Amino acid sequence: MDLAGLLVFATALFIAAAAPGPGIAAIVARVLGRGPRGAVAFSIGIALGDVVWLTFAIVGLAALAQTFHGVFLAVKYAGVAYLLFIAYKLWTAPAEALDTRGDTAGESPAKLLLGGVALTLGNPKTIMFYMALLPTLLDLDRITALGYAELVAATLVVLGVVFAGYIVLAARVRRIFTSARSIRRLNKGTGAIMVGAAAAIAAR
Repeated sequence: MDLAGLLVFATALFIAAAAPGPGIAAIVARVLGRGPRGAVAFSIGIALGDVVWLTFAIVGLAALAQTFHGVFLAVKYAGVAYLLFIAYKLWTAPAEALDTRGDTAGESPAKLLLGGVALTLGNPKTIMFYMALLPTLLDLDRITALGYAELVAATLVVLGVVFAGYIVLAARVRRIFTSARSIRRLNKGTGAIMVGAAAAIAAR
């Protein structure tokens, strides 16, 4: 793939990824409510979900996604259920003095990663973005293995930069909240954001 086309793709992806959506809302709410620990694994899962949709768009599997609609619907609601679970944990969390390490007991990186993947796969807006953008940049029937690798690398780099920025900002905001009252409001507010993200995905 030529450099100009790759730069256009990366720029469009950056703009789309940086715009607040269910994925960004989930990352920010998670960091605000539970601290930055685990956010990297969760964000990697979201990025890998993007790579899955990117691959589907490149090899023309949008029709397959329609054929196996039930499977993707199940994945979609698995992502919704995961967000609602996090929202419940945040909403019912005790209001205590801030522990900057976050409440991440019992959360394995693998579990967080799979939660991120499920979140992205449950959002059909992602494949719509790739299906709309890629045909304007390259002939999908003639893409090479190298071209595919370049697109995947660009996707991971762009999403990594965007997600890292949101994680850092959310972690800094979280340090402002130190009293039990502010923690209670923060937990309930971020829980509500998670519910909103789940509703946005469920409604698509």
